[in-house]
Amino acid sequence: MPTLRELVKDRRVFSVDASRTVLEAARYMMEHNVGAVPVLRDGELTGILSERDIMNRVVAVGRTPGTTAVSEVMTANPRAVSADESIEDCLFIMREFGFRHLPIVDGKNLRGLVSLRDVLMHQAAEIERQTRKAAS
Repeated sequence: MPTLRELVKDRRVFSVDASRTVLEAARYMMEHNVGAVPVLRDGELTGILSERDIMNRVVAVGRTPGTTAVSEVMTANPRAVSADESIEDCLFIMREFGFRHLPIVDGKNLRGLVSLRDVLMHQAAEIERQTRKAAS
């Protein structure tokens, strides 16, 4: 059974520090074309910030992105999964709790972030592989 470690093994880990402003985080996310980033404090996972967090907790309520700290609007203490978690178990957690992103950790070390899209694309590729195998 494939694990999250295999899914993200060649990816760069993107994250922001909790003390950064929302504007800095939004620019960082735009620059790297990501919809969510793990938030670190002293090198440890403390939250997650998504585009939805920025829209709902900053823009829609009239906060100023340039003076609002990420720590004020992030989702604190996010559920994280082990790098050795199976992709199927990860999908179950996402579906059960309504998460679109899950930080991946190895002990206390952040290893990446997995999105629902990542998991579904992996499963679609696996179905395609099995279909081709059955057809040959």
